[in-house]
Amino acid sequence: MRSLARVTMALFAATLAVLTLAMPAQAITGGEPDGERHPHVGLILFYQPDGRFRCSATLVSPTVLVTAAHCTKGTLGKTLVTFTSVIAKEPPAPFPVAADPSKGYTAAEITRAGALSGTAYSHPEYSDFTDLDNWNDVGVIVLDKAVSGITPAKIAPSRFLDDYRPPALSKTLFEFVGYGTEVRKPVTGPQKPQPMSYPLQRRYTTQPGQKLTEQILQANGNYHDTRGGGGTCFGDSGGPVFLKGQLVAVTSYGYTENCRYLGGYQRIDIPVVQDWLNGYL
Repeated sequence: MRSLARVTMALFAATLAVLTLAMPAQAITGGEPDGERHPHVGLILFYQPDGRFRCSATLVSPTVLVTAAHCTKGTLGKTLVTFTSVIAKEPPAPFPVAADPSKGYTAAEITRAGALSGTAYSHPEYSDFTDLDNWNDVGVIVLDKAVSGITPAKIAPSRFLDDYRPPALSKTLFEFVGYGTEVRKPVTGPQKPQPMSYPLQRRYTTQPGQKLTEQILQANGNYHDTRGGGGTCFGDSGGPVFLKGQLVAVTSYGYTENCRYLGGYQRIDIPVVQDWLNGYL
């Protein structure tokens, strides 16, 4: 879902018949810390005209990460990338502030912070959540220098998910990874579960499929569903969806502020996305 603190945009839900309110995708509501299960999943940090935001992304070649277009569109300057699994147990996070936020990060600022720098690109047909038939919420970060010591994830072949349409879809567990907020009860105060920003770390969970359209995989993020472990939340935007060890989608949007319902995930196994990605791989 959309990066932390950006939850005001109303989206059109990926449904064939009824339009309902959705919010840019969001952190893992259940699941558990990822540790080093998915070392090719990183956190990206970037400036846009209205502030600094974070998303998640997946290394698919030594120089390219795949993420969501709403995490790349309008980026000012460079994008910071880190593959550190645990960023911070408590605030503040150890990220630098750009000397000139109106211009975003420079490569030098990112390098001094010990992170990787890259340039963001968005799918040219990204509809900014306005066209269900042409969602295309996918972007890439092209790194200034190649990554070593991390094996890139494998992108699923074209139309891979077509074999998982209902009724097989609801019986299929997908794996989700990201650096988003965790939904849980706070240590003090009202004990209503809510998105918590810290610890800031990579987490993973599983969800069963719920719906599949030409552009979108929809999954059931209800943590009470015994078939899976939870859903995605704020900061998981652009994070990967894996099936059989292959990258099939990226986190795009969610339906509720507490991140405990359906989530929408941009398919990357479709020609309109794969043809574009091949230009960077």
